[in-house]
Amino acid sequence: MYTNDNRTVITLDAGGTNLVFGAMRGCKYITEPLTYPSNAHNLDHCLNTMVKGFSQIINRLDERPVAISFAFPGPADYPNGIIGGYLPNFPSFREGVALGHFLENKLGLPVFINNDGDLFAYGEALCGALPEINRKLAQTGSSKRYKNLLGYTFGTGFGVGIVVNGQLNRGDNSCVETFCLPHKTKPVIISEEGVSIRAIKRVYAELSGDHSHNYEPEEICRIASGTLPGNIDAAKEAFAEFGETAGHSMAIAAQLIDGIIVIGGGITGARQYFLPSLLKELRSSLSTLGGETVRRIQMEVFNLDDPTEFSKFAKGNTKRITIPGTDKTVEYDDMKRIGITFSKLGANLATSTGAYAFALSELDN
Repeated sequence: MYTNDNRTVITLDAGGTNLVFGAMRGCKYITEPLTYPSNAHNLDHCLNTMVKGFSQIINRLDERPVAISFAFPGPADYPNGIIGGYLPNFPSFREGVALGHFLENKLGLPVFINNDGDLFAYGEALCGALPEINRKLAQTGSSKRYKNLLGYTFGTGFGVGIVVNGQLNRGDNSCVETFCLPHKTKPVIISEEGVSIRAIKRVYAELSGDHSHNYEPEEICRIASGTLPGNIDAAKEAFAEFGETAGHSMAIAAQLIDGIIVIGGGITGARQYFLPSLLKELRSSLSTLGGETVRRIQMEVFNLDDPTEFSKFAKGNTKRITIPGTDKTVEYDDMKRIGITFSKLGANLATSTGAYAFALSELDN
């Protein structure tokens, strides 16, 4: 939608360690990234760093940007640009900071702030996975098209964003979350304790007995593949449990939203070890009190990155049925189906693209 747009939007990747500034046009970066320390423990220093970084990016451009748009950790009142609450990486913002208003006053531009999971999903819905899947469906001759998307990020935490019919669901309280859904096997524990970097490290320690290990998920993945010494079975099971726990939470949302699922984030490099258990959970069954078996998700779930599964997904199960009382027929595809795919943009670019598209959609409206 915005891939050919000539307007420029300033972006920011806001982390507790660094602030990385940039500019996008047509869903592509047009400047080299500019990085400064976040100074997250000192509010004045942090705010001054933001003004400095944004100003320097603006001065590099050949035309004035139309907006500033970026992701910032919550809790927050995103529509009003106010950050506040328990922010582990930005402790100086905990009492409430009118960040959007501050930047608008300093820089004279509209400012849009959102959650990173929301912007990841929005970027994938408008410029990433969703249009790509619909393009591939059109190429196969399928009439099926998708408008809804669930975007998940696997990394330090378990992030989510929801797009319905091209519109980002920001919620009434800026509080669309998945990290606090119940854990699959530990119902009184939040799901993020099973779907995060710390979860993989913890489960590997428990299963291997190596409680003093310093392995990161990338190294545990190498242990699973046999390219780094360690407990192979424990490494594989750590990712399998991760996938099962993620699949449990995703199944809840997927049944309610009924759309494509896109996954991004650093841990996706280990997909070969967690995807089988994740898909198994999405494809699992439940029972009625009368003993009948029903699908956990009423739709069939396809791995869209597998060519064979995508072919079945695109084909569906179309047949012709007779209109009662006539000799006329209509086509009917009785296969309800959704699919899961991994981000081709990457989480960082998808999030920035979402920030770009969100700003332009708000200005257009």
